[in-house]
Amino acid sequence: MAKSKYYVVWEGRQPGIYKTWAECQAQTNGFPQAKFKAYESEAEAKAMFAAGWKKAFGAAVRAGAGGTGKSGGRTSKAAGAEAAGQFDPESLSVDVGCSGNPGIVEYKGVYTRTGEIVFQQKPISKGTNNMGEFLAIVHGLAYLKQKGSDMTIYSDSVTAISWVRNKTVASTLVRDASTQEIWALVDRAEAWLRNNSYKNKIIKWNTKAWGEIKADYGRK
Repeated sequence: MAKSKYYVVWEGRQPGIYKTWAECQAQTNGFPQAKFKAYESEAEAKAMFAAGWKKAFGAAVRAGAGGTGKSGGRTSKAAGAEAAGQFDPESLSVDVGCSGNPGIVEYKGVYTRTGEIVFQQKPISKGTNNMGEFLAIVHGLAYLKQKGSDMTIYSDSVTAISWVRNKTVASTLVRDASTQEIWALVDRAEAWLRNNSYKNKIIKWNTKAWGEIKADYGRK
């Protein structure tokens, strides 16, 4: 059974303490510079709600606050949000859905703020979770490059993010007739990474603080 979390919303539609991620989202999605954070116990959540968001986020907030220009291809507002322990809602989130590992793999990319599906890969007959996560990130990069966007991409897979940075997939999945489809997609994605540059940041989604990634398939 999943451990309960308590979500403190300091700045949102209705500040307070919420027991579900959905309730927290309802108060913060689309709210300018919303400030919220998850805690493991109700007592800690109450104490931090009373203390205020500045104490909760500490020096990281002060370091990331202020300014309007751009830094590293992203607005300082977005960078400040990350420094404050929040995610940038003006971003793309990707995730994979697997039936077995290895097994049937599908993935999608959604607009983080609204959950609107931006792209979706039909089920691939056989692959691994990490390979699907890798393909989702590269698909997102290619999509955003086509749109001329330097939007941040969030993924909850450390392995896939490292594969993208290294421009190669280090999977032990055997190449045979049953895995031909996913390996063809992976080979194409690796080639895209070798032949293209991008300014988008690829960031690990902080599931502990923010709940499940917005592209989650809900199959856990």
